[in-house]
Amino acid sequence: MKPVRTAARVMLASVFVTGGVRALLDPGPRAEAARPLLDRAGPWLAKTDPRIPTDPRTLVRAKAAVDVVAGLALATGRLTRPAAAALAAGMIPAAVADNPIRGDRQRFLTDLGLLGGLLLAAADTEGRPGLRYRTSHAVDRSQRSVRRAVKSAKRDAKIAAMSAAAARRLPG
Repeated sequence: MKPVRTAARVMLASVFVTGGVRALLDPGPRAEAARPLLDRAGPWLAKTDPRIPTDPRTLVRAKAAVDVVAGLALATGRLTRPAAAALAAGMIPAAVADNPIRGDRQRFLTDLGLLGGLLLAAADTEGRPGLRYRTSHAVDRSQRSVRRAVKSAKRDAKIAAMSAAAARRLPG
């Protein structure tokens, strides 16, 4: 299954890497597409944190840089789950900006499919048990180990008590 996962991650990441590079080189068209969304969300962003830029070109370039870095991480198999989560989070504002009611429905459905693939990649443990499973089993193992140690200590104490009783009966 490993080659299939690797190929799927590379194919999924290629969309974001190429799109990110294109947006870094020429952010103009995407900045214009993002402008209506930023006109609505800009005051809220400025109020939330004044360090967040509200300039569309700057935000498009920042998202493009995240897309390239996270896409390369996803494609190379490094930090795949956080990379997929970052890419998925970056798709939400783009999906809102490309409103399916007034925009291209096919593109919206394509983005929705990419988002689904990213969510699967973010949840994929590559066949290894997840953190919750490993934690619960580690607790079970430690509880069994404690029970064994208590049982062994009781047995050793009983043997020691019997030895002491036998030693008291010996002459000497």
